[in-house]
Amino acid sequence: MSIELKNVKKNYKLGKKNVQALRGINLKIEEGELFSIVGPNGAGKSTIVRILCGSLRPTNGTIRVNGFDILKDPVKVKSSIGYLPEEPNLYERLTAWELLDFFGNLYDVPNLDERIKELLNFIGLIERSDYKISTFSKGMRQRLAIARALLNDPSILILDEPTMGLDPGSARIIREFIYNQKGKKTILLCTHYLEEAEELCDRMTILNYGKIAVTGKPSELKKSLPLSSSIKDDNPTLEDAFVFHTRGGWED
Repeated sequence: MSIELKNVKKNYKLGKKNVQALRGINLKIEEGELFSIVGPNGAGKSTIVRILCGSLRPTNGTIRVNGFDILKDPVKVKSSIGYLPEEPNLYERLTAWELLDFFGNLYDVPNLDERIKELLNFIGLIERSDYKISTFSKGMRQRLAIARALLNDPSILILDEPTMGLDPGSARIIREFIYNQKGKKTILLCTHYLEEAEELCDRMTILNYGKIAVTGKPSELKKSLPLSSSIKDDNPTLEDAFVFHTRGGWED
């Protein structure tokens, strides 16, 4: 088991109000699996990601990453994870090479120069290695952020909205990269794009109001719908499943 969450809850205090961001999440992601979490805004996707990456503590529950408890062995957990946030914070005054060199030294990556060259070739930016990041397009920055996430060769990748705001060509490059990592690394993909999740993932979960509504293969989620006049044909889409499970059933 690569990632396991047992009865994970997260509560916030907003003034006098108690907000339940996560309401008892139970989830297992297998080693080498590409797993996607989808859900409406505020469903709890980002909360799960922040807890897994160690920037947020759960209120209750147990979480293990590669067998390590995130509270008892945080250093080992963090060394297992490469994280691509929705809005990567890249130091624009640095060049692509300088950025990777800076983080590579933080991670104590062996043979760092060779690793940087390998990654810049991999993401197609070797010719831009001496260019300042401030001159890069959004798609180029996203590719560089992926290289940063891969620097220490983590066994788990957490990708938060990796294609958000990208043009179709850049988004396709990112999706091809994700697809090519299937089976090589455990990947947790958070996305608003249902077509992207359906194309890439082995399994997925639909999250709603801090709870898991349904989990399974995309084909299984489409079959999870009851017979209803709201379904116009015999071939429901993933969007149909998403709407059904996040609205609590079809509206009359």
